[in-house]
Amino acid sequence: MSRTVTLVLVDAAGVALGALPPYEVPMPWWQEVGDVVAGARDRYGLDVTVLRLLTTDRAVPHGGAVTYLAEAEPGQVRAATAALGPVTVDLSGHPLRACWAAPGAPAASVAWAAAHLARLGHRVVTAVQLRAWNLSTIWRFDVPTAELVWPGLRGSQAHSSPRAGDAQTVGWLKQVPPFFGHEGAALRWLAGAVPGVAPPLLAAGEHGRLLLGHVPGEDWYDAEPAGLARIAEQMHRVQTAALPEVDALVAAGLPDRRPERIGRMAQAVAARHGRAVPGLAKLVESLPARLAAVASCGVPDTLVHGDLHPGNVRRVSTDLVILDWGDCCVGHPALDILRLTEGLPAADARPLVQAWVGRWRRDAPGSDPERAVGLLRPVAALRNAAVYADFLANIEPTERPFHAADVPTWLHRAAAGG
Repeated sequence: MSRTVTLVLVDAAGVALGALPPYEVPMPWWQEVGDVVAGARDRYGLDVTVLRLLTTDRAVPHGGAVTYLAEAEPGQVRAATAALGPVTVDLSGHPLRACWAAPGAPAASVAWAAAHLARLGHRVVTAVQLRAWNLSTIWRFDVPTAELVWPGLRGSQAHSSPRAGDAQTVGWLKQVPPFFGHEGAALRWLAGAVPGVAPPLLAAGEHGRLLLGHVPGEDWYDAEPAGLARIAEQMHRVQTAALPEVDALVAAGLPDRRPERIGRMAQAVAARHGRAVPGLAKLVESLPARLAAVASCGVPDTLVHGDLHPGNVRRVSTDLVILDWGDCCVGHPALDILRLTEGLPAADARPLVQAWVGRWRRDAPGSDPERAVGLLRPVAALRNAAVYADFLANIEPTERPFHAADVPTWLHRAAAGG
């Protein structure tokens, strides 16, 4: 599956310049824009920065025809005028627009990151945009190898990708919305409490800017059950370290998603979005008794990653580094093992859950983690629906297709037992 991409171009002042003809890119996921940027360069000789989604022809966030707003240098666009078509686009502001999605904003963030890297002794060669959507923008920073001399940034950013062996990655700019603004606090705590388990935080700034040190290795999307077991063990180490720090983590800004709070979130999302979901009303009615039973199981609340799947883990030789802490919160640790085993065949999921049960029986004597995880399975699905509903309430309308299908999907899964 691929995407057919149309870029509506504006300059740094937000003046519309025209639209490029549609072109195909191989990666289907809408938020992945590295090949979108590369396609504009390869086909039209344009260095562009993708700002935000404008339109799409489908309700799932992959494939199809997608139109983005992108920033380009007017001088380059003049050289490619023949390729541009007329465009009618609403460029008015919106109060929920991501701060990095406005013309000129990416250049300011890249310059901020480049300045911090310079203070660390790195002469930045390239800043490569890889992702742009309502949950984050991500840029990779490369510096020259010792034997090469490269020009510095052109202005505040350079888009050209290095050839293999020409440069090495030293850092990543990640910019997040206010509802993920606690990620920096989580990374600072992790660096002190469980060193090496998360990417190093080199700097944090206004507008949700985070500069992360590079973690070599590979993202572990294809982890087998044995790899998933290692991830679960690593997360358990984090969670036991966090047990005495729960109140401090909430005070530092991490969301409080302990079962009682999740119950209120679940009731609210069901009332707003779930009236037509068969069986959901019965589940919501049972929540107070269900959550009281969870509390009686005696498994303590702790730090929860919130999106613990193998793609958020980087394998570095024999070590594992857990990435993307924007969804983290204080809550019940069963939420993470349920996310990690989501979608697995029962024969693969059962040993992972049983190992999780054994660890908590050992570390929380007298607890009943097996009962707790069973009780929380549909609650975890309700929690997911509530999280996506919160995204929808805090992003501008053109970006809502990224998440619109997620709320009903998770409400139906909750009603079906998780």
